Amino acid sequence: MFQKILISDDFGSVNQGVLKVLEQLGISNTQEVHYCDDAYLQLKSALKNNDPFDLFITDLNFKIDHRAQRFASGEAIIEQLKKEMPHLKIIVYSVEDRLQKVRQLINQLKISAYVCKGRNGLVDLSKAILSVHDNRLFLSPQIEQALHDRNNIEIDDYDIKLLNYLALGNSKERISEFFKNAGISPNSLSSIEKKQSKLFIKFNAHNTAHLIGIVKDLGLI
Repeated sequence: MFQKILISDDFGSVNQGVLKVLEQLGISNTQEVHYCDDAYLQLKSALKNNDPFDLFITDLNFKIDHRAQRFASGEAIIEQLKKEMPHLKIIVYSVEDRLQKVRQLINQLKISAYVCKGRNGLVDLSKAILSVHDNRLFLSPQIEQALHDRNNIEIDDYDIKLLNYLALGNSKERISEFFKNAGISPNSLSSIEKKQSKLFIKFNAHNTAHLIGIVKDLGLI
């Protein structure tokens, strides 16, 4: 079993739940942090001192406060850690359940498990730790379909933003203004119309309502 584990979540109550799971698994050498930067420093320091962590459990979303951070999200620190410590095993424990995000973290960043917080979250986390220790990928049941071939449709962050705005009932003109104000490019009305047309083709959708229904069923938004 893992001997040394680091937990990173900005809610202490979540960390306490995770610590309880680790205790039940007989793992006592654990540390917890509430900021991604602190997690990075802990992991780097332990590696430098030849006493590395065996497993890193992290949330994805961290609230921004008065403290400036190099790493503002779990995804950002995972990306950096995989460059510096490619063999570190990482479990994501998050409320985020979009299949697109799960696929990205598994296929591109090579995380070891993805566990959804919720009613059965801690039970699944215990299963994930055991699976990862045996070098087996683990996904919570509600996101297992993320790796199914029929759901293997890649769209980028721009597409997701556009789809979310469309799902809220915004017109393309309003979305153009939103994008301009947010500094998102391309943001012209014509470019948004072209992108929407491409999404219609990609998902074989007949209209906007049909498109939004399809991407929601696929867990992309």
